[in-house]
Amino acid sequence: MSGSRITFLQGQAGQGAALERITARVRRTLAEPGMARLRTARRPLFTGIGASYAALALPVQQLRRHGVFAQRVLASEIGDGPRGFDTDALIAISQGGRSSETLAAFRSAPDETKTAVVNAASSPLGRLADRVVHLGGEPDSLASTVGYTGTLVALDLITGALTGRPRHEDGWAHIAARTDAVRRHAAAVVTGLRRRAAQCIAADVVAAGTSRASAEEGALLLREVARMAATAAATRNYLHGSMESAGNTLHVIIGAGREIPLARSLAAAGHCTLLITTARVEPAEHLFTVRLPGAAEAPRVVLEAVVLQELAAQLGAERGIPVGSSVFRHTDTKEDTPPAAAHESLADQASLVSRASSAGSAVPIGSRITSAA
Repeated sequence: MSGSRITFLQGQAGQGAALERITARVRRTLAEPGMARLRTARRPLFTGIGASYAALALPVQQLRRHGVFAQRVLASEIGDGPRGFDTDALIAISQGGRSSETLAAFRSAPDETKTAVVNAASSPLGRLADRVVHLGGEPDSLASTVGYTGTLVALDLITGALTGRPRHEDGWAHIAARTDAVRRHAAAVVTGLRRRAAQCIAADVVAAGTSRASAEEGALLLREVARMAATAAATRNYLHGSMESAGNTLHVIIGAGREIPLARSLAAAGHCTLLITTARVEPAEHLFTVRLPGAAEAPRVVLEAVVLQELAAQLGAERGIPVGSSVFRHTDTKEDTPPAAAHESLADQASLVSRASSAGSAVPIGSRITSAA
């Protein structure tokens, strides 16, 4: 993690102001002469892992609509090089710049093609890159808040640079005020569903297009922060069988198209459903709605993430999960993870399971453990 560590709640509270700083910083960086090769890329390949990979759904969808042949791939799948991909620019995302899989992908990639998007210029990934787009070392939480949404800002501005979009059309003006207002609205809505939703055994997070980034990040947040089994799905694919397992499940539906009748049908069947949409949809029995303000595409995806952060935070609190807690830590996912920390974490995990077994009970919800991507 670049920058200092803050709590998840602190990340939420300071997010709007941080996004304004990141927007200004990345705009300046992309205008520099050294970014000329990035600005002229026509076959970009985006890579990352965890939340960073989720964010990549945004630029890929945007660029394809502009006729740019863009793809995303898990960094773990190109550890021996981007063979099989016709690319003129490898763009890697890692908020801390330490993800082992992303570093391996960069080490095997050709020179002069590598751009890193990180939270600080001084990172292992940044040192391997030919070009660095950095967020400025903004403080971030373990389950990322500012780092994730700031990455969305950077990716959208890169998209604008590749497509020649005028600055006045990027939609990032007043992002701080909009972020804060949406969080307040989301907090009020989620308060009304948190007790029931926290008792659900699993969650489905469903969206289409650029909002697939939100679905993937939302599922990850529910796993990391609320310790709830969660799955992301594309809207049309979800209709082809996946939704048939609904039952004591939370359904988070994001969008203003086919997502609206989908949400209504789930709620009508008695399932706890949260609809995040820019459309005017009245709440109903079992149907809770967060209406987002009209916004350009990428800022809308950021605002979706703000709602999902609030959902995960409140469900985590309702389920008794200590804020910012983590037990599973691996020595092979971050290049400079201290072995002692991982060993201590595994010892804590073994002790927890042993105590639960001795008591003849399952591990309590509030004691479960997860790993940060």
